Amino acid sequence: MSDLPVIDALTEADLPRCAELEASIFADESPWPLSGFVAELRAPHNRYFAVRTAEGAPVAGYAGISVLGPVGGRECEIHTIAVDPVHRGARYGWALLETMLAVADAESAPTFLEVRTDNRPAIDLYERSGFRVVGTRRNYYQPSGADAFTMVRPAGGMSDQEERP
Repeated sequence: MSDLPVIDALTEADLPRCAELEASIFADESPWPLSGFVAELRAPHNRYFAVRTAEGAPVAGYAGISVLGPVGGRECEIHTIAVDPVHRGARYGWALLETMLAVADAESAPTFLEVRTDNRPAIDLYERSGFRVVGTRRNYYQPSGADAFTMVRPAGGMSDQEERP
C-alpha cells in the first residue's frame, strides 16, 4: 500500500469542504467564501486540484493555477495552495505544487505567485521548486496588512543540476 496522496481535479462537490478549510486556515486573511470557490472553479482559464489521502476520500488540501495569455506567450499564476493542518508535513503541499507546475511546464510558461513574507515553510518550498523573489507587495494581505513576496519560476522550471525536495 502506498502512502502517496491522490491528486485529482477539484469538483463542485468538493467546494463546501474547501470553503470550510479556507475559513479555518485563513481566518485572519479574508478567506474565500463558497461563492468565490465556485467562480474560480468555473473560470475557463483556471485549473484546480484536490489532494486526498486515498481515492474518493474528502479533500485534504487544494490548489489552483491560472493559464493566461495567447498560445506561445502564456503565463501562469498560482492562486492558492492550502493543506488541512492535520496533514501538514506529509508533503501534500509539495504534491499540489508539482501538479500545478506540470500545467505551467506543458504551456512553457513562467509561473508567478504571492506568499506572505513571514511564511518561511512556503517560501522554502517555492525556492526548492525553482521560484525566486522578484518583488514585495506591501500590505497585500487584508485585513492583517501583512506583506507578500512576489515570486516567479521561469518557463521550463529548474535546471537538472538543481535539487528538488
